Amino acid sequence: MPEVQVMIGGREFTVACQAGEEPFLQTAAKMLDTEAAVILGQIGRMPPDRMLLMAGLMLADKTAALEDDVQELREKLEAREKSLRSAEERLADRARRITELQEAAPAAAGLPEGFVEGFEKLALKAEELAETALPKT
Repeated sequence: MPEVQVMIGGREFTVACQAGEEPFLQTAAKMLDTEAAVILGQIGRMPPDRMLLMAGLMLADKTAALEDDVQELREKLEAREKSLRSAEERLADRARRITELQEAAPAAAGLPEGFVEGFEKLALKAEELAETALPKT
């Protein structure tokens, strides 16, 4: 099992990790070091265990805030997807109604020639836009 030397808060630590995980460990240690630097800048020198605890708690707080942001974005995405599905359903219903009217008697409805076809093209374009508006899940 490889051992990696990391610097956190101006102190060197030796940490063991699985082979191949050294870059991830270095990245995590850098994040912890950044938080430790903030703490040491505000408080000054402190025992390593307390410094690591405080830095870890600060990272945990940031992680919790990011998780809240992710959840909020998921909820917004779900709401938009629901709205998009509803719009697609309404559009499909209108397209069916147009087809029914066209098949029934377009001339009897008093619609100008080409009106129904133009409306169908517009409905197809709206469906294409709706499909590209949000990524598929």
